[in-house]
Amino acid sequence: MPLIQVREVPDHIYRMLSGQAAEERRSLSQQVIAVLARGLNAELDPKARRRRAIETIRASRAPKLKLRDPAKLIAEDRRR
Repeated sequence: MPLIQVREVPDHIYRMLSGQAAEERRSLSQQVIAVLARGLNAELDPKARRRRAIETIRASRAPKLKLRDPAKLIAEDRRR
């Protein structure tokens, strides 16, 4: 994984990052990555984008199909 070193971080930004990291129970490095990812609209969890896409597709399906209960269909078929 690539390494980034940032020098001369202003004190107030360092304090803010440290405070946020403590609140979210992350290391300072993890918090910096999370903040950068949010700022760049990047996903930290690669599966999250897929989940959102699937949810969007499911929500936009029209018309909603009303499917019958498979157990009832089998029982009905056996009675024939």
